[in-house]
Amino acid sequence: MKRSRVNAIMAEADEMIRSHGFVLPPFAYWSPDEMKQRVAGTRIKASRMGWDITDYGKGRYDEMGLFLFTLRNGELSDLTAGRGMCYAEKLLISKKDQISPMHTHVIKAEDIINRGGAGLAIKLCGAHADGTCDETAGVTVLCDGVPREVAAGDTIVLSPGESVTLLPGQYHEFWGDGGAVLIGEVSTVNDDVTDNVFRDPIGRFAEIEEDEAPTHLLVSDYDTLLK
Repeated sequence: MKRSRVNAIMAEADEMIRSHGFVLPPFAYWSPDEMKQRVAGTRIKASRMGWDITDYGKGRYDEMGLFLFTLRNGELSDLTAGRGMCYAEKLLISKKDQISPMHTHVIKAEDIINRGGAGLAIKLCGAHADGTCDETAGVTVLCDGVPREVAAGDTIVLSPGESVTLLPGQYHEFWGDGGAVLIGEVSTVNDDVTDNVFRDPIGRFAEIEEDEAPTHLLVSDYDTLLK
């Protein structure tokens, strides 16, 4: 993805988030220089909090892509200990028919919440004993605490205010149904580097072509630009 496209997506996403009554935290608006000066002593870099825009390495963002912003993220050591900051929270935006491809997580359990906009379509299936995707297996999920049986490969559509709880081994792909949707994610500690298991071989982060200066850093910039 070109950096100019990333910058434009950030601006569009911020506008949509504000239109639904949410405001991103102050560090979201730090310039790259401010981030370099102010990140020391914070949890931002270690927890990979911030802007995350991906085309899954395929270069077709409008067809296969996702906007994310990690608002807060705990520590795996707390999760392992069963106490402390064991949780994470994100905001996501999925555009009309923009696929986030079929995947699950090894550790993370998550509530996916339609925070506003269009419907949120989620296709579901189970996993084999070895953790790979089983497209013949259905799943039972909780929708706002109510169990719901979903046949293999079926799609549920969440209206604004509705949510689904997804556990490790429950494969899912999702997209905006009829328009763009603002999505909330509340989960256990999040590790996007190691905890995503995709059905098909695919990249998690976009490769960036630097055609202009970044407005804000992506979490995928931190390892190279924040020393």
